[in-house]
Amino acid sequence: MAVEDNYYDILGEYLRQGEPLQAEKAANWGIAIGLQAVDGLTPSDYLKDAARRNIEGEITIDEVKQLLKNYYDSKTTRTPDDDEKEEADKVSSNIQELLSHRTLTFNVVGITGIHEAIFKGVFKHAGKIRDYNMSKKEFVLCGESVAYMEYDWLSRAIEYDLQQERDFDYKRLSKDEIIQHLCRFTAGLWEIHPFCEGNTRTTAVFLIQYLRSMGFDVNNDPFARHSWYFRNALVRANYSNPLKGVSRDYSFLEKFFRNLLLGENNELKNRYMVICPPKELASPDKLPDNPTDKLPDILPRNLDDKFETNNENIIKLVKAIGENELSVKEILKVVGLKDRENFMNNMLYPAINAGFVRMLYPESPRHPRQKYLLTVKGMGLYNKKKK
Repeated sequence: MAVEDNYYDILGEYLRQGEPLQAEKAANWGIAIGLQAVDGLTPSDYLKDAARRNIEGEITIDEVKQLLKNYYDSKTTRTPDDDEKEEADKVSSNIQELLSHRTLTFNVVGITGIHEAIFKGVFKHAGKIRDYNMSKKEFVLCGESVAYMEYDWLSRAIEYDLQQERDFDYKRLSKDEIIQHLCRFTAGLWEIHPFCEGNTRTTAVFLIQYLRSMGFDVNNDPFARHSWYFRNALVRANYSNPLKGVSRDYSFLEKFFRNLLLGENNELKNRYMVICPPKELASPDKLPDNPTDKLPDILPRNLDDKFETNNENIIKLVKAIGENELSVKEILKVVGLKDRENFMNNMLYPAINAGFVRMLYPESPRHPRQKYLLTVKGMGLYNKKKK
C-alpha cells in the first residue's frame, strides 16, 4: 500500500472512531492535504505529523503554522523539493484553518479573500487578481489550453456568475438536476481563472464552504484522494474544439459531484479524460493517472509551447490579424486572397490547430458574426515578428 493510502487510512480512523471534533479536523486535513495534488505537490511527513497532533488536540492550528515556519526557517540548505514541500505544507495548514470556519462571503471580495487566506506567506500575489492573459498546457488536452477569461473582465465575470447563482432557485429540482447545475456553476466560476496561481484550490475551498452553507453533507474523500481528477474534469467541462469534434463534457465532473454529495462510488480516472492520446498510447491503461507520475515523452512533451512556427502561412495570418478581431472576409482582404476554401484549408485551419488563432464563438463555428483573433500564443508570435 502506498504511503499516501496509509495516511488517508489513518485519517479514516479518526473519521470512524474519533470524537466529533477530531472527525471534523481529520476531514478538513484530508481535503487540505489532498488538494495539493492539483499542482503535483506532496506535503512533508513533518506536516502530516503536525496535522495528527492537531487532530488529537495536542497543538492548535496557530501552533502548527509556527512549527512549519520554524522548521523551514531552520534549514541551512534548500532543494527545489524543499520549496515545493513548504508550499504544500503552508497551504495545507491555511486551507485547514479556512475549512474550520463556517462563514462565506458570496462576492468578489469573498473569492479574493479566500485566495489571500490560502496563499498568504506563500505567494506575493496572494489575493490579487491577475493583470495579464494566460494559457496553460493541459495533460488531458494533449498540450492545448482552456480559453480563460480576458484579464480586464475578471471582476465583472466573477460578480456576474455569483449573482446568477444567488438568483437561482433550487426548489423542486431533483438530485440529478441539482448535481448538473452545481457542475455548470463550478465549471463556469473556475473558467474565469482570476489568479496567477492557485485557482483550482481556491475554487475547491469556496465550493466546499458554499455547499456546507446550503446544508449539504460534503464527503471529504473525493477531494482528499481525487483532487487532480477534479481539476482535469473542470478542464474538460470548459474545453471545446469543433475542428477536432470535441465539445464541453460535464460527465466527468458530474461523477465527481455524485461521489461528493451522494456518496456514490463512480470510478474517477484521469486517463479516460485525455482527448487525443497518440496511437502509441491508444489504450487508456498506458496513460498515467497521477500528477506525480512521469508523463510519457510522446504525450504533451512534444507540444512545446514556443511562440514560433516555420509555417509561413501561419506567420502571414498572425500578422494580418494582429490585435484585431476579423471575419474571414476581412482577413481575405488584408492578406490579398480571394479563394476562400484554399485560405481556410492552408492558412486558417492550420493556425487554429497549432494554437495561434481561435474563434470568437468557438461553440458556434457557423455563427453569423463569427470572427477570429489571436490566442496568447498567437500574440507572442505576433509581438516577436512585429519587432
